[in-house]
Amino acid sequence: MPTPDFVLALREKIGHAPLFLAGVTAVVFRDEKVLLGRRSDNGALTPVTGIVDPGEEPADAAAREALEEAGVVIRVDRLAWVHQIPRVTYDNGDQSDYLDLTFRCTWVSGDPYPVDGEMSEVGWFDLDALPAMDAEMRRRVAAAIAEDDDTRFEGGR
Repeated sequence: MPTPDFVLALREKIGHAPLFLAGVTAVVFRDEKVLLGRRSDNGALTPVTGIVDPGEEPADAAAREALEEAGVVIRVDRLAWVHQIPRVTYDNGDQSDYLDLTFRCTWVSGDPYPVDGEMSEVGWFDLDALPAMDAEMRRRVAAAIAEDDDTRFEGGR
């Protein structure tokens, strides 16, 4: 996955130390299907994900990532889930702590295809027959399925 320039600039200053980043997951629905893509780096099947750029509204980041990764225009409908992802340590030693904001989104236009190389394939999957995917990603899809549920927050109990 391409690393955003602002992250590379920060890494020059902090090295491999933990870096807090805001991330988004765009769970995009069209009829009774969800948009999923196969990540080029590890082959995992996921909704559209990405990092929020400095000064960018998170919902705008979700829409931008959907267009950049899958070539689709979406409407961001609601925030479905807010949670901290356990620390990620990359092969090069970089560490990141991500606050994920999972959004329920609706497809507006465009036929999905892997635009920028972050996904090797992308397409629509029936909600009642979802393929195998990581439990974390399945939880993100599940949080976004209900249209009228309150936003789910982890912790703070």
